[in-house]
Amino acid sequence: MRRYAFHCNIEEIDRKYYDVVIVGSGIAGLYTALNIDERFSCIVLSKENIRQCNSYLAQGGIAAVTKKEDKLELHYNDTLYAGAGICNKQAVEDLVSEGPKEIERLVAAGVKFDTDSRGDFHATREGGHSKNRILHCGGDSTGKQVEEKLFNAVAQKKNITYKENTFLADIVTQQGKAAGIVVYDGQYRLYVSPNIVICSGGIGQVYKYTTNPSAATGDGIAAALRAGAELDSMEFVQFHPTALYFGAENGRHFLISEAVRGEGGILRNQKGECFMRARHPMGDLAPRDIVAREIFREIRSSKVPYVYLDITSKTKEYLMQRFPTIYSECKRQEIDISSQFIPVCPVQHYFMGGIKTDLNGRSSIQGVYACGEAACTGVHGANRLASNSLLECLVFARRCAQHINQSGCRSISFTSIEIETQYMDRETDIDAVINKIKNTMSDHGGIIKNQKGLKEGIKTIDEILMQMQHLKLSSVKHMEALNMAMIARQILSAAAARKESVGAHYRDDTIGYEGIKVC
Repeated sequence: MRRYAFHCNIEEIDRKYYDVVIVGSGIAGLYTALNIDERFSCIVLSKENIRQCNSYLAQGGIAAVTKKEDKLELHYNDTLYAGAGICNKQAVEDLVSEGPKEIERLVAAGVKFDTDSRGDFHATREGGHSKNRILHCGGDSTGKQVEEKLFNAVAQKKNITYKENTFLADIVTQQGKAAGIVVYDGQYRLYVSPNIVICSGGIGQVYKYTTNPSAATGDGIAAALRAGAELDSMEFVQFHPTALYFGAENGRHFLISEAVRGEGGILRNQKGECFMRARHPMGDLAPRDIVAREIFREIRSSKVPYVYLDITSKTKEYLMQRFPTIYSECKRQEIDISSQFIPVCPVQHYFMGGIKTDLNGRSSIQGVYACGEAACTGVHGANRLASNSLLECLVFARRCAQHINQSGCRSISFTSIEIETQYMDRETDIDAVINKIKNTMSDHGGIIKNQKGLKEGIKTIDEILMQMQHLKLSSVKHMEALNMAMIARQILSAAAARKESVGAHYRDDTIGYEGIKVC
C-alpha cells in the first residue's frame, strides 16, 4: 500500500501551524470546533462547502429522549436491537444519556425544532424505534437548519478559521504521532498540527447508487489507513430502504425519509399488498437492514426494480407542511404523493464502519481523532438505528473536543518526510477506473453478498490498486479514485472474513441472486 497520495516535495510547499485541524464541515466538524477551547487556534477545512455533506442533506431528524412517556433505557435497547446486539454498550449508554442535554444546547444556540399545538417538541418515529423520539426542523430539513446555526456560531469565534474547497490528501505522522496534513486547494499546502480531527463523512460514492453527495469518497478514512490507523466494522454498509427510484442525478438518489413511514406511510409491492406486516413484528417500521432486504426480495420476485411507498392517507396540506422537501422533489418528478404511490428502492446510505476510536474520538495514532460517519465508536453495531447519526455527531464531537482541551497541544519540531518521487506520469482514464470501482461494489458488495462474488470483487479492486500503486496522482479525482479503491478493498475483505449474517451484513452463499439488479 502506498503511504502518500500526494507527490510534491513537502519542503517546498506553503506551511502553516494550527493547534487543531478539523477535516470536514458537517455537524461533527462544526460542533467539534465550537467546543474547542478559545485558547487554541483551529481551522475547519471543507472539501466543497457546508451544503455538500450528508449532515446538510439529513431529512429525518435527531433521536433523543425528550418525552415523559419515553425512557433512556428504551432508546438504549432500541439501539442495541437495531445494531444486532454487537454495539459497544458503553458507547450506546453515553449516546442516549448525553443526548437530551445536546438537544438543550442546540435550542440554546437557536435551533428551532418543530413543535405541536401545545408548543412541545413534535416527535415522530422511524424504523427500529419503540417510541416517538425523532425531533425535526422545518418538517424534513433538520440537517440543513442545524448546520446553518452551527456554521453561524463558528463564524463568530475568533480562534476558528474556516476554509472551503480544500481536499485532504494525506495525514502526516512523525514518530507515530500526528504532525499535520497535506491538502490541495489548487496547490499543495501543509498544515502542521498535533491534533487532527477527521470528520470527513461517508463513503457512498464507492457505490454506483447512493444518497450521498459527490464529495463522499471516503477520503479521511483512506488517509488515516495510509497513516497506519486501525479501522473497524468495514463490512457494515447500510442501505436505506426508500430512495426515490426515478431522478437519480450523478448517481445520487433522492432520499425518501423513514419519517414518511413514521407518519403512516406503507410499503406496497407491485400487487398493492402491504408486505412488511407479515415479515416483521414492527411492520413498515422494522430496522432498516430488514426492510431493505424485504424490498430486495420483492424486487427480485416481481422483476420490477422498485416497490411503492403509500402516504396517500394524508392530505396534500399536511404533506406539504410536514415533508416540504420530499413533496417538492416528488412533484418535480411528476409524482403527487397525496394521491400517487412513490416508487422506491434501496440504495447505499450510511457507513457503520470507519476509523476505530475510543469514546473520546481517539484513533490508534496519537493526535489523530475521528468523529461522525468517518469514525467507528461501535455505537451503531451492525446496523444504525434511524436518526442516531446526528446525535452521534453531537455527543462524540463534544467528547473529542473536551479531550483535546484537557490534553493541551504538544509542540512539533517538524522534520522532512520521505516520499516516493519516482511516480509514473501515465495517462489514465480515471473516470473508467472510478466506474469500475462503483460497478464492482454494486455487483459484489451490496445488500446480499456471497463468497464467490466477494472473491471476484477483491480480485478486481486489487488490480486497480496495483495499477495506482506507482501512478502519479495528478488531480483530486485521481486521489479520490485511490481512496475509493482502498475503501472498497477494506469493505470487501471484511465482508469476506465475516461468514455469518448479522445486521446490514447479509451473506447468502447457497441461493443465487442473478437477474434483476437493484441500486
